[in-house]
Amino acid sequence: MKKILLIEDDTVLRETTAELLELSDFEVRTAADGKNGIQMAKEYMPDVIVCDIMMPEIDGYGVLSTLSQDKHTKSIPFIFLSAKTERKDVRKGMELGADDYLTKPFKETELIGAIESRLARMAILNDTEANAKNIKKRSGIKMETIHELKNYIDDSGSDYSFEIEENIYREGTYSNTVYLILKGTVKTHILDQKGKELITGIYKADDFFGFTSFTSNTLHKEHATAMTKVQLVGIPTIELEPLLRENHELTMELMQILSENLTEAKAQLLAMAYGSVRRKTAGTLLKFAEKLQKDSNGNILVLRSDLASVAGMATETMIRTLSSFKKEGLIDIENHRIRIVDVNGLDQVD
Repeated sequence: MKKILLIEDDTVLRETTAELLELSDFEVRTAADGKNGIQMAKEYMPDVIVCDIMMPEIDGYGVLSTLSQDKHTKSIPFIFLSAKTERKDVRKGMELGADDYLTKPFKETELIGAIESRLARMAILNDTEANAKNIKKRSGIKMETIHELKNYIDDSGSDYSFEIEENIYREGTYSNTVYLILKGTVKTHILDQKGKELITGIYKADDFFGFTSFTSNTLHKEHATAMTKVQLVGIPTIELEPLLRENHELTMELMQILSENLTEAKAQLLAMAYGSVRRKTAGTLLKFAEKLQKDSNGNILVLRSDLASVAGMATETMIRTLSSFKKEGLIDIENHRIRIVDVNGLDQVD
């Protein structure tokens, strides 16, 4: 049973959160302030620390800073809980070394998901030595095509499953895994200072995502969320790097894919900046139709807010434009599902 240390000065929240974690099969210890939390962390040696920021005597930042200087506690995953939602507060916590940041009020699934994600990451890091041995064994593997790489990741990677709207990774968390989608659709997105979402990419089955750096442990610059039920397989970048170094043909093919992704992102930005509302809506519909799985009637199920986020417009504007397209016979809408009736017509919208 994994051990969780919860540091929270609000008595009610501390007790209810502890009960929630215990019901999820975690062993839980609690501390009511930062000073006691530091002492308990050193004595208890938890697998994960969940800590409030605003506390008397020593705040959450102080707790993290102190534990980060102790060789016995510096590697314990650390998750902040706070009502502070300013971007600068999130970034401060991440710069100090926090692994994740949840804002109050949070959902049970968000907390459990964040903890399990940190535990999974620690399991990967704890296997670094084994990975290094595996890398030596795998050095010299001849691999020339992306198809061969996908088969290799499918056979050797770790399996992950996510429900609709479940977060896969968050902006500011460490990037150490490249993912291959086996089933479903994933969106990557960022939030502006007002909390408005901008979708930066949509990925379907057989697509890669999660690339940041092959040579350093950098932070994610965006969020990744499941748009449908998703099955993924992931491989640590520490294992992928030597494969790319030793197989130049494979590296060139992967560079081509990343280049195409960049070109698509640039085209999206240009459309958002200069395209008409109708043109942006039509282009977004065609993009989703390509990425999302259709039902037996050729319909796609997509949130209007997601369409608006990709197109860079208000949801209300998107809804009005969709209604206009329906009247023109370009699309059909029934029970929140959209069916493209005239692909050529949508493609020629200006």
